[in-house]
Amino acid sequence: MASTKAGGSAKNLTDSNAQYLGVKLSDGAKAKPGAIIIRQRGTKVEAGKNVRVGKDHTLFAIASGTVSFRTRRKTSFTGHSMTKKVVDVITA
Repeated sequence: MASTKAGGSAKNLTDSNAQYLGVKLSDGAKAKPGAIIIRQRGTKVEAGKNVRVGKDHTLFAIASGTVSFRTRRKTSFTGHSMTKKVVDVITA
């Protein structure tokens, strides 16, 4: 006879960590140097003036100022024209 009741096996109990992606500073917000503006996978939004790209495609400010979003027309490698989002930090 078993001394305890049979307990089922536990599977699929672990979960991955949240990524916390997205826009961290919206249009018109004040940014200090080093402030993260957008966390993203791939360059969905490109870096403009006073903005740099980190190794995981994070956009961050390199100067203090106001965050500004705009669109820019670009030509892809196939020759087609497309619009891309660009973020700038406007210094006063």
